[in-house]
Amino acid sequence: MSRIIDGKAIAAQIKDELKKEVAQMGDRGITVGLAVIQVGDDPASTIYVNNKKKACEYIGIHSVSYELAGDVSQQELLALIDKLNHDEKVNGILVQLPLPEHIDEEKVITAICPDKDVDGFHTENVGRLTVGKDGFLPCTPAGIIQMIKRSGFSIEGKECVVIGRSNIVGKPMAALLLRENGTVTVAHSKTEKLKEVASRADILIAALGKPKFITADYVKEGALVIDVGIHRMQNQKMCGDVDFENIYGKAAAITPVPGGVGPMTIAMLMCNCVKAARR
Repeated sequence: MSRIIDGKAIAAQIKDELKKEVAQMGDRGITVGLAVIQVGDDPASTIYVNNKKKACEYIGIHSVSYELAGDVSQQELLALIDKLNHDEKVNGILVQLPLPEHIDEEKVITAICPDKDVDGFHTENVGRLTVGKDGFLPCTPAGIIQMIKRSGFSIEGKECVVIGRSNIVGKPMAALLLRENGTVTVAHSKTEKLKEVASRADILIAALGKPKFITADYVKEGALVIDVGIHRMQNQKMCGDVDFENIYGKAAAITPVPGGVGPMTIAMLMCNCVKAARR
């Protein structure tokens, strides 16, 4: 039988730790403030933003949300970010992605002050991660590291395979595993003999964006399998990039979808907000 790693429970533990710290900061007159900007009314984005607001409320972080129309101009969005960059009450700024096609995502991300970039997407924070300096870590990869460690697994010396090379998950995930002394392979759509590469992994992280793509023949007996994907099927059920039922029993441990990586992403966003205020 595989052990199911409960991301909700680990995220709740982290949020309780942060709640205590935020209360102590409050006693010293320090407030933690997060500004969340949502452009348009994409239903998935709305769910994510609401979950972030709930987490802020629970921990004691003061959150302000800006809900902008889908046809807002890039200039208006950048002006709002500039205003928030100079607002001392705002420690962190989050722009919910994806943005409408008429807005240049990269320009928006780089407009956020690196010291308020709690998503960890700014090139300065990416550079800090790459060279091992202190900065804001991208929330999903940072959450996965916490999930692995808090579940009692060691990364050091382990064969780690990340499937997917996105700037948000795959690349920073590889950098964080290296930081933990893992031996890391990044595989992707052009990788030859992908099954062979994946099945070497002691720790397999699937972030390729294809529902139920990873089946048992991609997985080494006794591996730790982390599923980053999230998809809604035609029957409205949620699934990940991993075929959970097919792999359950072969892996030593596996994350579910939902209830695995998702809650950890939000918990790490909260960590970044508190870190920003702590600075």
